Amino acid sequence: MADWHACAALVEKGDPDRFMAVMSCDVAARARLFPLFAFNLEVARAPWMTQEPMIAEMRLQWWRDALAEIAAGGLVRRHEVVTPLALVLRPEQGALLDGLIDARRQDIGREGFASESEFEAYIEATSGNLLYAAALWYGAPDEAAVRDVAYGAGVAHYLVAVPELEARGHRPLVDGRPEAVRALAAAALERLRRGRAAVSPAQSVALRSTWQAEALLKQVTADPGRVARGSLGLSDAGKRARLIWRALRSGV
Repeated sequence: MADWHACAALVEKGDPDRFMAVMSCDVAARARLFPLFAFNLEVARAPWMTQEPMIAEMRLQWWRDALAEIAAGGLVRRHEVVTPLALVLRPEQGALLDGLIDARRQDIGREGFASESEFEAYIEATSGNLLYAAALWYGAPDEAAVRDVAYGAGVAHYLVAVPELEARGHRPLVDGRPEAVRALAAAALERLRRGRAAVSPAQSVALRSTWQAEALLKQVTADPGRVARGSLGLSDAGKRARLIWRALRSGV
């Protein structure tokens, strides 16, 4: 229980919106999702904790080694995130998370994406792999539908992070012109809506953390300059209202 609470505390501090989403789920879902999302948080910030590329690579490799230990089914290193994750993770989920770690190597160099397809692959391997892994706990998900929802959410939250990424010396977008940003958001919104229309009700818990994505993408399509200004986002009251509505509908 101490490890579970530690995972919840990590998510609450480092990803408060996702924390809200998980807390709207039942206790059994929280026991699975908090270790998963704590893992994601730790991996996501690993490349940014040092200016030394080799050290960043070592941090990511540490997590890959931890996943390999879980997959082997033997002794697993004692760690507040790894230990509870080992209790709930399935082999197919571990393979997805390994791909997520590999994608995070993109964040080490700060040189940016060489093409739109490279950017899309990054979102697919980070947001897509994470949420598809979560969905695997809830029946046999329609992978294309889950990944469409995850892609829309991944782009939405990436656009929120653009100003911070730029402040850290990163070139986050292949094309930062307003018309290109609007087109990116519009395409992501289309995928999000397509996925929501096709995803099964059983997957709603796994995808609850995407509840803000549509509103954020709509903001960008209406005014792409909000990305550069760092003004994307909902009010606290707006967040709560949308989350309650989604939870009551048991929807994505």
